[in-house]
Amino acid sequence: MSPEYHIVIPARYASERLPGKLLRDLAGLPLLQHVWHGASRSAAKSVTIATDDERIFRTAESFGASVVMTDSSHQSGSDRIAECADRLGWPDEYLLVNLQGDEPMMPAACLDQVAGLLASSGGADVASLYWPIGEAEEVHNPNAVKVVTDEHDRALYFSRAAIPYTRNFDDVESALAAGERWKRHLGLYAYRLGALRRFAAASPTPLERAEKLEQLRILEQGGTIAMAQACEFIPAGVDTEEDLARTRAIISSTLS
Repeated sequence: MSPEYHIVIPARYASERLPGKLLRDLAGLPLLQHVWHGASRSAAKSVTIATDDERIFRTAESFGASVVMTDSSHQSGSDRIAECADRLGWPDEYLLVNLQGDEPMMPAACLDQVAGLLASSGGADVASLYWPIGEAEEVHNPNAVKVVTDEHDRALYFSRAAIPYTRNFDDVESALAAGERWKRHLGLYAYRLGALRRFAAASPTPLERAEKLEQLRILEQGGTIAMAQACEFIPAGVDTEEDLARTRAIISSTLS
């Protein structure tokens, strides 16, 4: 049985690689509407879209979503979610899941999983998921964020580098062939709202600035992030025209 939790979808119009992508057509519906539909299939008590753009606000209202207007100055989705929670008067005890607005194929089971992981990890402030990496190219890719965990699957560090360094092997390919696996961090988070508010109130930390990874702020603050392998594969989100075309083809094929 899933715990009581809420989903917030941070949704901004601006995007460096694909401006306005959340309103782009995807099999006859705005991309954002597919994300909202997926979230609505979860066990979450509520699903709210948090935006700073009137176009997104009006579109979200048109398909029946609960939507909150937030400030345009936020540097991250986490900050936007914290403001949304404040505007709705939610208490620190709430569990929130941050679902990015460009992930139309996020499995509902993973949303329930990450919320349940946080609820069952009493000492954790945040929960997130990972997936095994089996290709050397992905290990070396700085856009594929790696996470290392302790024996209880709590995050020790996140990096764009190929961590851990497998010293007993000549290269990554040899390590993979021997069965070694890296863990790719998936950008799906569950927060205790009190911890999210502390995060949003703090300034970026040195490791966060170095790696450009905001989750490091939580670790540098002394927080705990519970991790687990995702119960289902999570397809990549939409960042480029190529991603949009690929996702459109997949969704159209499931509808035909």
